[in-house]
Amino acid sequence: MTIEANDAATRGSAAVPEGIELSKGGADVWSPSITPPIGVELTDEQKLACSFRILAREGFSENIAGHITWANADNSSLMVNPWGLWWEEISAADICRVDPDGRVIGGKWDVTPAVQIHTELHRRRPEARVVVHNHPYYVVLLAALGLVPEFLHQQSSMFDGELGFISEYSGEIDSPELGADLAERIGDASVVILANHGAIVTAPTIEEATYKSATLDRQCKLMYDVLVADRPATTVPPKVRPAMKASLLERGTEVYWAGAVRRLIREEPDVLE
Repeated sequence: MTIEANDAATRGSAAVPEGIELSKGGADVWSPSITPPIGVELTDEQKLACSFRILAREGFSENIAGHITWANADNSSLMVNPWGLWWEEISAADICRVDPDGRVIGGKWDVTPAVQIHTELHRRRPEARVVVHNHPYYVVLLAALGLVPEFLHQQSSMFDGELGFISEYSGEIDSPELGADLAERIGDASVVILANHGAIVTAPTIEEATYKSATLDRQCKLMYDVLVADRPATTVPPKVRPAMKASLLERGTEVYWAGAVRRLIREEPDVLE
C-alpha cells in the first residue's frame, strides 16, 4: 500500500505573510549568468562513481547495501555498481552494465539480483533514468516508525507532491515479479520510504538524484529530532512549497553537484580512475 505523505494533524503550517506577493520561484525568476565549473569533463561512469561516493559521505548508505542504476536514453542498458564494493570505494572502472533484465553485459564484477528493484521501475518509468536505493539510518528509523518526513524546513519542499510510503515489507526483492510488484506500488512517487527497509529515489538525471538523496536523510534526521524534542513545530505552508521546489531543483541541483564533485575529486582523485 502506498500512502501519500501529508502533514501530521498535530502540526500546523507556518503563517504566510499577508499583503505581499509570494515568489513564483525557479529559473524563470532568476538564473545565474555563470557558476563555478567542476574543472574536468566527466564520463558517465565517472559521474556515477562520484554519486556513490558523495552519497556515502552524506550518510546515504549502509556498508555493503544499496545500488544506483542509470539507464541510457532508450533504456536498452543500465549502469550499476558491482556486488562486493562499498559505495565509498567505487571508482569509474568498477561500474558494471546490465541489460533491462539485470543480466551483466559489461564490467569486471558481478551484480546483485536485487537490481530487479531497479529494472522494473525503469521499465515502467522511462523518465526516471536514475534510481537510487539504500538504507540510510534516519530514513530507516522513520520507516520503522511508519513515518515520512514532514515539511519542517524549506529544503524538504523539493519533495512536494512526490513523497510516498510503502507500508508492506515483502523481504528481499530478487526476481522480476517481486520488482514489478514494488514498482506498481511506488507508482509515480519519486521519493519513497519502504517500511522496515530503506528508500528509493528516482530522477531524470544523476545530478538531481544525488541532490534529492543527500537531502532526504537530513530531512528524516530533522523529523526525528523534532519528535524527540516533543515541542510544537510548524511546517512549510503548502502554498509556498511549489515555488521553493522549483528554485531548489532548477537552480540548486547543478550547483550542489558541482560543489560535491569538486570536493570529492580534490580529496579522493582515485574516484575517476
